[in-house]
Amino acid sequence: MDDAMKCPACHSEHAYQDRGLWVCPECAHEWSAEAAAAAEAAPEPGVRDSNGNVLADGDSVIVIKDLKVKGSSSVVKGGTKVRNIRLTDASDGHNIACKIDGIGAMNLKSEFVKKA
Repeated sequence: MDDAMKCPACHSEHAYQDRGLWVCPECAHEWSAEAAAAAEAAPEPGVRDSNGNVLADGDSVIVIKDLKVKGSSSVVKGGTKVRNIRLTDASDGHNIACKIDGIGAMNLKSEFVKKA
């Protein structure tokens, strides 16, 4: 079955077309085939923080929860402001490189920071 006929919300194969929309009888989700194709083709721009704001090199962020530093007994406290971040392409999810006062250079995941 074509992917356009599967519900993007619940992946049900029982979706049907009603005029210009596709309708899922299982979860009542409605979508258009054109909108689904456009959303799939458009890449997500950049790295986003925990609130969905786009981050850029040189931004300042605030850590939202206490984070243990691997290989050390120190902790980065929630509310710590980190200035002048660099975005990196890391396969392990640590996509922010920065220096934190008292700890030094480290990498952070964008899901644990918010834009300052």
